[in-house]
Amino acid sequence: MGIISKFDVWFTPGGEKRRIHLYLPDGYNQTDERYPTLYFFDGHNLFFDSDATYGTCLGLKDFLDRWHKKLIVVGMEWSQDDYTRTVEYVPYDVTTRQYGAIHGRADATLNWLVNELKPSVDQNYRTMPFRETTSIGGYSMGGLTALYGVLRYNLYISKATIISPSLMVARKSFLRELDEHSYSPDTRIFFSWGTSEYDPETNWYLAEDILAVEKKACEKGIKTNVLCQQGGEHNEASWREQTEQWMRFLWD
Repeated sequence: MGIISKFDVWFTPGGEKRRIHLYLPDGYNQTDERYPTLYFFDGHNLFFDSDATYGTCLGLKDFLDRWHKKLIVVGMEWSQDDYTRTVEYVPYDVTTRQYGAIHGRADATLNWLVNELKPSVDQNYRTMPFRETTSIGGYSMGGLTALYGVLRYNLYISKATIISPSLMVARKSFLRELDEHSYSPDTRIFFSWGTSEYDPETNWYLAEDILAVEKKACEKGIKTNVLCQQGGEHNEASWREQTEQWMRFLWD
């Protein structure tokens, strides 16, 4: 069975500590093997229902304990204040329905991940530290951060899981992002959304935004996979049902 440990690290952009939920695969302490790494936002919602904000986690520990591919997962716990979380997860200056205009600071978040957190993880655990073996993931606002990470930090990250991303606040900015940069041809991005996340009109816009960004990513030579989850809602209970599909796409 995999091992979960929790510890605090210094989050420089926020000037405070943030908790890490780290998964080490079964047999980690019995071998000298090195492992690929997945960095995932909202890390408190990954492994245990008892830690999850709404009482249901993504079930990643249960899945990885029985899956054939062994990974180290670095779950990054984020601010429980929704405004702070939004600001730290959004890459651009945007206007949101809930908070109005905000100055997104996700670039600082990703810079911290790549230049502070990742080197520390690579030094203290037996990772495969290469871009080809480094992936990132997130959902909702965290999906925006993960998408920005694989695009803007493509020299360090080769794979991304983008679940139900809140692209309605940043679609045009991501399309410009894709237009302005080149990407390694081995880059892989998994996109998904559910048909019952919001009201029918909002669901339509969500699907349109995701498909527009996915189409542009394909045009830039990125390998993509798109899942429309029938009946899928905007919550961990629905998202956990997608795990095997995105894991297989990224790693098989």
